[in-house]
Amino acid sequence: MLADVSIYLLSFLLSVGSAALAKAVPPAFRRPASDAVDHVDPIIGNGGVIPSHTGGMIPSTAPPFAMTRWVAQTRQNYVSVPPYILTDTSIHGFQGTHQPAIWMGESGQVIVVPGAGNIRSKFEDRGMTFDKGTEVRTASYYSVELDALGGGTILAEQSATSRVGHLRFTFQHTSTPYVIVEATRAAVVGHTDTTNTTLHIGSIRIDPHAREICGSNPERQDSIIGPLSTPARGFSGYFCARFAQPFASWGVATNGTTHAGVTRRDDRLLSGFATFAPFTKVVDVRIGVSFISIEQARRNLDREIPDSETLEATARKTRVAWAEKLDRIQLEGATEKQKTIFYTGFFHSLQYPYETSEEGRYYSGFDDQVHQGDSYNGYSIWDTFRAEWAWLILFAPERMPGMITSMLNDFKEVCPSFLDFHAGLIRVDREVGFQNGRTSSVGTHADSQISEAVVKGVRGFDLELAWQAVVKDASVPPVDDNTTIYGDRQENVDYEVRSGLSTVYAQNGWVASDVHSEAGSCTLDYSYDDYAISLFADVLNKTEDAQFYRDRGLGNPFKIFNDATGFMEARNANGSFAGPDAGWTEGDKWIYTFDVVQNIPELARRRGGNANFVQFLDEHFDGAHNQHTNEPSHHIPYLYGLVNASSKTQERVRSIAVTDYDDTPTGLLGNEDCGQMSAWYLFSALGFYPVDPASGNYVIGSPFFDKATIRLPGVARPLVISSPGAPSQIYVKTSVINGEKISNSIIAHEQLIHGGELQFEMSLVVV
Repeated sequence: MLADVSIYLLSFLLSVGSAALAKAVPPAFRRPASDAVDHVDPIIGNGGVIPSHTGGMIPSTAPPFAMTRWVAQTRQNYVSVPPYILTDTSIHGFQGTHQPAIWMGESGQVIVVPGAGNIRSKFEDRGMTFDKGTEVRTASYYSVELDALGGGTILAEQSATSRVGHLRFTFQHTSTPYVIVEATRAAVVGHTDTTNTTLHIGSIRIDPHAREICGSNPERQDSIIGPLSTPARGFSGYFCARFAQPFASWGVATNGTTHAGVTRRDDRLLSGFATFAPFTKVVDVRIGVSFISIEQARRNLDREIPDSETLEATARKTRVAWAEKLDRIQLEGATEKQKTIFYTGFFHSLQYPYETSEEGRYYSGFDDQVHQGDSYNGYSIWDTFRAEWAWLILFAPERMPGMITSMLNDFKEVCPSFLDFHAGLIRVDREVGFQNGRTSSVGTHADSQISEAVVKGVRGFDLELAWQAVVKDASVPPVDDNTTIYGDRQENVDYEVRSGLSTVYAQNGWVASDVHSEAGSCTLDYSYDDYAISLFADVLNKTEDAQFYRDRGLGNPFKIFNDATGFMEARNANGSFAGPDAGWTEGDKWIYTFDVVQNIPELARRRGGNANFVQFLDEHFDGAHNQHTNEPSHHIPYLYGLVNASSKTQERVRSIAVTDYDDTPTGLLGNEDCGQMSAWYLFSALGFYPVDPASGNYVIGSPFFDKATIRLPGVARPLVISSPGAPSQIYVKTSVINGEKISNSIIAHEQLIHGGELQFEMSLVVV
């Protein structure tokens, strides 16, 4: 995830210069008042010529957890390329995107394109230049002034609810205005090879009397890495665009050729269009989207943004939704820069997982059916189980039952009898219900997430079904486990789940490196998930199960600890070590040796005791082995606090917060990964971090601000974190929660969740 220094420098210069020109937000779109929302800068994490190295985020508008995010389209998006890149100089339309993270592909999107004069439907023909100084970028409203191709300008404004985009185009000194609604395009399939494209057949249905252009788009860029047994053949993204102004003419376009007067067509490279009378100055369009049907898209439109609603009203509704969340944390002693970093991170942390159910129904690609119930997507579990999930438990507890139920719905649809050979929970991500078990990263960390929620008191979902699901993850290997090698983003394979479970792991405690890829990381990740399952079993009073999974979870990591080298090393089936560089996922022996958060005392003992372990941590950081740009390193600076060296945690955390986070477009030095990169900053700024998330405990770090007042949802008493002098004093002298002194650097979730007072006495020097 690291880029060449020269690329970072170029990215920084380009993006900072562009961001400085951003236009002020019009007063009508700053209501209600919210200092927190005003400090959100959606361009953070998008800067530079390689956005995947600076966050991979986009300046989209939508409420928290929205099904569809709306964004200006500066290029065709696919795996590792977002639809908007700050350094681009032309806009080709406005896209309702379902790309959850930069390393995932697009699916079922719809694109709306304003224009004037001759109809230009092809991407390469329709781009309009714009001055970045005319852009307004907020969480709930975006606008930009475009240079119309036929002369004049088009002011494009955008807001959105969860399932409806709201666009308004104001034409100045232009010829005949028109709007295109794109259904299908040439889609990149698989990885980032743009020559590997396919043409999907979409549909357009135009009703001039109702002023509607509706249709469908079956594009699914990541289908090539989805499970072979669930191809989701019936998937489509559906849309229905309704205009406030009457059509002067209409038609469809196929690969740039217009067909005037046509109202129905199924084709490739397909768009529908409507023109408006030459004197028309404003065109207002609302676009409902759905994964169920065109009719459902129309219902979503009517429910979320009815015909009488103005763009100002839509934006206000969405701003209210953000203020309801972001205003829950009030900071004192933070600089303007720190506020921008913090509240933008908070904004990023509440975008995913995103809703995919509509009026209590959802489409599932596992069985190609529409079901009753809750559905979410974009979990990015390998990343988010570390801290983002813990953040959501605190600040979006009302979403937790639905998010977990969504996982369990997937499980039921993959394993309807619970007896078939497929294990079945979300492993890393899912793209509209059909990417369960996808081959992108290792582990079954849904086990950890569900267990963490149970330990922290979340209920409102089927506990027994959840138990069956996590046990199946831990006990049933994938099909052809001994003959299938699952690489990162491996194409054309079935559910991976816990690859290697049928070889050595279940018997001897490790995944065999000479049989399976990423075996060292798999061993450690499976061990943590087993440990998490043991905590779930404790809650259910399943004593024998708890002991079984605890033994695996605490003991198996050290089956691959090489006493001769002092590092974790993958092992082969015969027990021999595979070498220090074999078997790692997005990391190396340095990073993964510290990946035993459930049993740090044993790791410290293996390294010669606490003092030697502190020295080992120093070697890790001083030798530039820590890679905070990727998630496996996120907990490591907090490990000092578990071996009586908290001052070093405080130093490292403050240093990372300065070097890896900024208020510029290049302000994230790694992929946001559905909120995890920001969740690290958010927790760290408050003064604690969930090193071992399933345990329900947090490790104390170094709070950044004098005071943070937190109103947790559903909690009457605020949680007040007081740390006078923290902006200039990084060391914690003492810490007290609700009158009780903290002596071991650990805060329990139960001590925070009811509100109260967490007090830090700060110091300029190590105490």
